[in-house]
Amino acid sequence: MALSGRLARSFMLVSFVTAGLSPLTGCGYNEVVERDEDVKANWAEVQNQYKRRADLVPSLVKIVQGAASFEQETLKQVVEARASVAGVKVDASTIDDPQKLAAFEAAQAKLSGALSRLLVVSENYPDLKASGAFRDLQAQLEGTENRIAVARGRYIAAVAEYNKVVLRFPSSIGASMRNKHERPTFAGSAADEKPPEIKF
Repeated sequence: MALSGRLARSFMLVSFVTAGLSPLTGCGYNEVVERDEDVKANWAEVQNQYKRRADLVPSLVKIVQGAASFEQETLKQVVEARASVAGVKVDASTIDDPQKLAAFEAAQAKLSGALSRLLVVSENYPDLKASGAFRDLQAQLEGTENRIAVARGRYIAAVAEYNKVVLRFPSSIGASMRNKHERPTFAGSAADEKPPEIKF
């Protein structure tokens, strides 16, 4: 009799715990956690690829400076754009703050434009184009631009999925329990839909 009483109490305890947890699973609490982690992982990859590009710039500038009479204004714009990228403070709050994300995107767009101009101008310098080091950096830059486009696309998709979970009922309940709100994403422009063309 004592054994059956213990079994009954255990069954009641399990039922109570299950009943207590079912609203959490039904309200999308765990799904919010999963989508939040997806966004963070994809954001880390975006940062990684942009950092890779920024790390290539000093070597590119150094090689280009060696070309006789290369347009100094173009070089100056690249150096300034890279400095503005380095000056943008990026932390965990960036993906939740529309202004911070917009500042990050604007600085990266400025560097993209400056690098595109530099590569177009380099067409006028046959000795520079013939340099193996310059060609290697062009190839690395082209690969990095492609990786950036892929990382941005994945991040945008992850944010879209996250926002659906945060806004949709009943998972919006789980989102409010975790104090999670809709996130901003990259605005982009038609010009940003493909990486800069790099000619060899």
